Amino acid sequence: MTAEQRRNLHAFRGYVRKILDPTYILSYMTPWFRDDVVQHIQAEKNNKGPMEAASLFLQILLELQEEGWFRGFLDALHQAGYSGLYEAIESWDFQKIEKLEEYRLLLKRLQPEFKTTINPEDILPEISGCLINQECEEIIQISSNKGLMAGAEKMVECLLRSDKENWPKTLKLALEKEESKFSELWMVEKGAENIQMKDLEDDEMKTLDVQIVYKEEPENQNLSQNSYPSSGVPPTYSPLKPRNYQLELALPAQKGKNTIICAPTGCGKTFVSLLICEHHLKKFPQGRKGKVVFFAVQLPVYEQQKSVFSKHFERLGYKVAGISGATADNVSVEQIIENNDIIILTPQILVNSFKNGTVPSLSIFTLMIFDECHNTHKHHPYNMIMFNYLDQKLGGSSDSLPQVIGLTASVGVGDAKNTAEATEYICKLCASLDTSVVTTVRDNLEELEEVVYKPQKFFRKVESRTTDKFKCIISQLMAETEALAKSIFEELGTVTLENLSQIQNRNFGTQKYEQWIIAVQKACMVFQMPDKDEESRICKALFLYTSHLRKYNDALIINEDARVKDALNYLKNFFRNVRAAGFDAIEQDLTQRFEEKLLELEDISMDPSNENPKLEDLSFVLQEEYHLNPETRTILFAKTRALVDALKNWIEEHPRLSFLKPGVLTGRGRTNQTMGMTLPAQKCALDAFRTNRDSKILIATSVADEGIDIAQCNLVILYEYVGNVIKMIQTRGRGRARGSKCFLLTSNADVIEKEEINICKEKMMNDSISSLQSWNEAVFKEKILQIQSHEKLIRDNQGKVKPVLDKKNKKLLCRKCKTFACYTADIRVVEECHFTVVKDAFRERFVTKLHPRPQNFGSFEKKAKIFCARKDCLHDWGIHVRYKAFEIPVIKIESFVVEDVATGAQTLYAKWKDFNFEKIPFDAAEMYNHAQDLNLQGMDGLE
Repeated sequence: MTAEQRRNLHAFRGYVRKILDPTYILSYMTPWFRDDVVQHIQAEKNNKGPMEAASLFLQILLELQEEGWFRGFLDALHQAGYSGLYEAIESWDFQKIEKLEEYRLLLKRLQPEFKTTINPEDILPEISGCLINQECEEIIQISSNKGLMAGAEKMVECLLRSDKENWPKTLKLALEKEESKFSELWMVEKGAENIQMKDLEDDEMKTLDVQIVYKEEPENQNLSQNSYPSSGVPPTYSPLKPRNYQLELALPAQKGKNTIICAPTGCGKTFVSLLICEHHLKKFPQGRKGKVVFFAVQLPVYEQQKSVFSKHFERLGYKVAGISGATADNVSVEQIIENNDIIILTPQILVNSFKNGTVPSLSIFTLMIFDECHNTHKHHPYNMIMFNYLDQKLGGSSDSLPQVIGLTASVGVGDAKNTAEATEYICKLCASLDTSVVTTVRDNLEELEEVVYKPQKFFRKVESRTTDKFKCIISQLMAETEALAKSIFEELGTVTLENLSQIQNRNFGTQKYEQWIIAVQKACMVFQMPDKDEESRICKALFLYTSHLRKYNDALIINEDARVKDALNYLKNFFRNVRAAGFDAIEQDLTQRFEEKLLELEDISMDPSNENPKLEDLSFVLQEEYHLNPETRTILFAKTRALVDALKNWIEEHPRLSFLKPGVLTGRGRTNQTMGMTLPAQKCALDAFRTNRDSKILIATSVADEGIDIAQCNLVILYEYVGNVIKMIQTRGRGRARGSKCFLLTSNADVIEKEEINICKEKMMNDSISSLQSWNEAVFKEKILQIQSHEKLIRDNQGKVKPVLDKKNKKLLCRKCKTFACYTADIRVVEECHFTVVKDAFRERFVTKLHPRPQNFGSFEKKAKIFCARKDCLHDWGIHVRYKAFEIPVIKIESFVVEDVATGAQTLYAKWKDFNFEKIPFDAAEMYNHAQDLNLQGMDGLE
């Protein structure tokens, strides 16, 4: 591609943005776009629409340096059906597309009439040639699922992006063929000028009357928001004036005291930390410099704070940088810290740097700020950092220590039952952070209450289904599956399914039942018999039975809080995946049993009498609140990702709620059932909810209750969602607007009782803080020192007891089928934390499949996944990577059972660090001897 072509594409990008939906051509551009980039663009479309997705696509496209991408882009347009855009870019002549602008303007103005008068299914066959194939399919699907009006709206959206020069006339002919009254308004021959502008302006004003932009004063300090004007040009930075209560919160820290700042969500604690940092950096005399580190646990919070600190401090001449787990492999932590004044970190980065010696001491910093500092306990990375600090303090080091600031909405009280115990709990937190001051707003409470509105809280006890036919059928299937598992043990006559676990009185569809399944699976993994083939058969059978029981249990949990339809879809997806895998005799039997009930289950899912009363109550609350205030902004908290997805589908398909256009926000971690949201997807979801007034509700798991700065909401709904007092304060704090409300919806009286206990604990916490604030500071410091000395003594004694290294050779067996995998003597440790196997024979014991998300991390190039080679097992053993010059497997200990060669005793380990065997470092010279055999010869086994 020439520089001129690149310049032209940049110059004409405005036309491309209006027409192109990049998700339709991404499948043709896989040679140039990585999977994570594709996912980012898809998320941008889902959350902000095709135009923003096209902007992102073009930005990434214009940065490509690989050969052939421009031709590849043109070919992708042609293959996807963008003939007009292809022709315009090929010739750099956009006159035909420019002439369509007046018709786009006309259609936009007539959109309300189009939606209410046009049946999209009637005219789609006539105009399909003007649209992309995927667009036609989407119009049909939306019309079927959400109704004809929604389908017509989608059709308008697609026509507005059409690049076919004949679409206005084709639409006119289609309307006339159907004798639609709308054809009288669609005056193609005369153009858009003939529409009387006065009437249209009146219509627009009527629409705008109900689209009030709701903005409370506290949002003026919502520092992370991208409040650019429509031109896209960032405004000139103007420093914000601190409020009196913010100055009050900052004062002890500005005096140099180690401080915990405890103030409600939405009051601007980030802004307070900016005041503290700026004061701290400016106090140093010429020739000396301060160095600040700000810690954020969650990646979205890290990204948010890095942006805020950069905007504020770079204008003042300070250097700001950040490192997170997502970027640590590509940068030098040592150089980033050395070359910048303010460093934003996820705390594990610093913990790792202590271990590898990159950061020898905390003395390189002059100020440390811990966001959500209530996490400083047990083995949390915050506590690991503070152990280092306290060892330095109590060890008599002469090196200076940084000032410590903690930020939180709630310090919590743990398991305290009275104010004395709560005070002790808070003192321990203060000792962990070496703080002797807990700062709250006291002198400027009136001003704080004007800014942060404590929402009204309502408890709604709702009823569950009186009869649950879905649960009856699934429970029957579970009972049958349990009976099949029990029959395995009846063959043995020595052990029963019941005595494999201590958990009794388990009920289907509960967390307790899932705990029982996990306990049984663990017991089966170390179950032994003299006949190893029989042992393998029995363990594999029990693994399959319990895995199916777990899925049934999951479905019952979904059914309890969502629709039968959502629970059934969950099971149908599971059995679809089962069929696509090994599908042995046991799986065929279990699948047949399910499919025999499928028709009855389908009927139940479509029967209105089986609607969930909880959802009916949730619908009532939402409709009532949006009737009272159409500009209501809602965060709906749910406890699992599966429930978040189910609620989103329910709202989108509900005829009276679909206008809410829900977004979702879930965590990044992977569970047994689902992959988490990627960081770009999380950012897109948050940005969309902040900036898109059409998206009126965000459905979230616990990831949204802590730290993430979300646009002001006036309605928070906790749907069967409750935690400790910290979680209660944070979730409630999401409702920041004046007159905001917080609803707890539950069918469980215990949940309401727990929330009422949390309210009592909040009062207990506030009373304890007030008590501590009245203490003499010297007395407080002495109390803190006593706790620190006691905790260090315990820590030191625990550190002296080192586990005995087990040098005996052990076997690793597949955890699912008990097939022999390798000996520990053949395992080598790569870069201290990755484990490979060097014996040639090991490659015969696994098969590989291309990794769905290949990527590089550090010195590793992830290429494939590896599985047990037994066709009736295929248990996930780990990944296959390129490491420097070698192709090697990397195994995970949780996929194996460890067997003592001498005694036959079997043990399970969740992490490599728990398995204290003799770990031999990876040696390149040794590997060269095996390289020829270990290489997968172009990955012949990949599927």
